[in-house]
Amino acid sequence: MFNNYKLSLNKTFQLKILLTGANGYIGMRLLPELLENGHEIICAVRDKTRLPLNPETIKKVTVFEVDFAEEVNTESFPKDIDAAYYLIHSMSGSDNNFDEIEARAAENFNKYMAVISVKQVIYLSGIVNEEELSKHLSSRKKVEDILYKGNYHLTVLRAGIVVGSGSSSFEIIRDLCEKLPVMVAPKWLKTKIQPIAIRDVIAFLYGVLDNEKCFNQSFDIGGPDILTYKEMLLKYSKIRGLKLWIISVPVMSPRLSSYWLYFVTSTSYKLAVNLVDSMKMEVVARDNKLQEILNIQPISYEEAIKKAFLKIEQNLVISSWKDSLVAGRISNLKEYIQVPKYGCLKDRKVLQIDNTEKVLDNIWAIGGTRGWYYGNSLWKIRGFMDKIVGGVGLRRGRTHPNQIYTGDVLDFWRVLYADRESKRLLLFAEMKLPGEAWLEFCINDKNELIQTATFRPKGLWGRLYWYLMLPFHYFIFGGMIKNITKKEVLV
Repeated sequence: MFNNYKLSLNKTFQLKILLTGANGYIGMRLLPELLENGHEIICAVRDKTRLPLNPETIKKVTVFEVDFAEEVNTESFPKDIDAAYYLIHSMSGSDNNFDEIEARAAENFNKYMAVISVKQVIYLSGIVNEEELSKHLSSRKKVEDILYKGNYHLTVLRAGIVVGSGSSSFEIIRDLCEKLPVMVAPKWLKTKIQPIAIRDVIAFLYGVLDNEKCFNQSFDIGGPDILTYKEMLLKYSKIRGLKLWIISVPVMSPRLSSYWLYFVTSTSYKLAVNLVDSMKMEVVARDNKLQEILNIQPISYEEAIKKAFLKIEQNLVISSWKDSLVAGRISNLKEYIQVPKYGCLKDRKVLQIDNTEKVLDNIWAIGGTRGWYYGNSLWKIRGFMDKIVGGVGLRRGRTHPNQIYTGDVLDFWRVLYADRESKRLLLFAEMKLPGEAWLEFCINDKNELIQTATFRPKGLWGRLYWYLMLPFHYFIFGGMIKNITKKEVLV
């Protein structure tokens, strides 16, 4: 994966490693590197059904369910751990108390580690070199202070903006530049930052593993370029061959800036608020000491952009920040996996099919750039309306064009269950609704495709909403199931 680092980073020993946040953006990128180098990996996740790994990879890891923000129970916790990666973050979950959740999780993590006597913990934090920090960066620093109290050797890597296919920073820059040829931008676009490529973050995370020179130390990591946000946008546009004009205004309130990010990009409003708060702070590394220790030369911002698009064009995006549960409406898939039977309104359609595999291909490719097979313009209008009232909108798309895993995002839907063998896909709506909505596709033993939209209304307005939408449902759901069953799909 990182061939030019192999000589300096190759480790001939095998470690038993606890990977927390294994289904997060960084965790999903780090896991293949750890497995490739022969380490035994225990993936610690809140919900094991949300670890989107292929069957071959699943055989190579142990998956353990634990919520570090909840009460500590050490009885079944894995033992004999050599090292642990702490990749737990909650910033996008709430604009009010994410710092409290992060602090509690770190304290509980220490309690678990005290029982198993782990040798080293590696924590990915944020660069905190300013005297006045945003709430996001203050929380990262507080977690670092808590982890330093643990009975293990701590190594902290402090990174700024991470650039890579699927990263929040990359996707936000991509949205802004691809959609807005002219920007009226706030003054924080002049803030200096030091972006770093995701490949280099992974190389540093692996390089410090069991490296005694890195024990009980904190290191800033960054790429070779120190840029303003404005320069990052302009460089992106140049690489993509786009014309971009940026007009800076001296005053734009944090709330207005948050709305600006929210409506133009695929970020949630909660995340936009916290991002804007952090964007006012300079995020520049103090030194490149760790580069010298590990003999790593990070690539430039422009090279990171080019490599990100290479992954996108080859459909090799491993993980995306948008698939995080905290980037949507729900926080626990298990609460919604059972579709309710009572007090619900349903639209159920059944069609006989001839080619099961082709229909499954079409179902597994739904959403994103392919769309919803009927009335795509109406879906876009519904997504815009959702954004207006504070919902997630339709811009989140999907991570891979024809692969779906439990927990993935499909536009304004969340995947609750995806099993091609059992021929079933279940989605839950994360759009703003006066109730709760599920959309299910399954193929039975009679070779019938069954498409069911279920709505559990909340009060009188919920029922009124359903009946007002019935005419649209008739055409949209009817057209959808017909086009899904066609060999040549109408996109």
